[in-house]
Amino acid sequence: MTDYRSLIQTLSRQGVEFIIVGGAAAVAHGSARLTEDLDIVYRRSPANIKRLADALTALNPYLRGAPPGLPFKFDEKTIRSGMNFTLTTELGWIDLLGEITGGGGYEDLLPYSVRVRVFGEQSWLLGLERLIFVKRAAGRPKDLEAIAELERILDQS
Repeated sequence: MTDYRSLIQTLSRQGVEFIIVGGAAAVAHGSARLTEDLDIVYRRSPANIKRLADALTALNPYLRGAPPGLPFKFDEKTIRSGMNFTLTTELGWIDLLGEITGGGGYEDLLPYSVRVRVFGEQSWLLGLERLIFVKRAAGRPKDLEAIAELERILDQS
């Protein structure tokens, strides 16, 4: 089970710049769907990548779904060399996304995000209209299924 509170607090207290997206954003907007991971889009600046690596290294991140024992070193170099990472940590599952389909990266999504208090921390949350847009762009069955509920939430707001 993912400890969303501790993951968000760990990132926030380290000063990581990120936007909550995906299922966790949907839940924050009122969705009743369950999600097993925390999806974030992180700023890819050198300073933020360092903060992200520092924040998560102590949680022993490992590639989710990879065979045990596969060599994997999570550090600044790894993050700079990649873009998106699906990880398991001591606090649960987290997806680190340098960019998302239909939305782009941190700087692209920030104008469509809202500042909210999540577990006592000020965090950026992808706005509901843009969340619907990126879920539609992703086109995965689970995203398409979520859109109808998110549109009802939007209509009621």
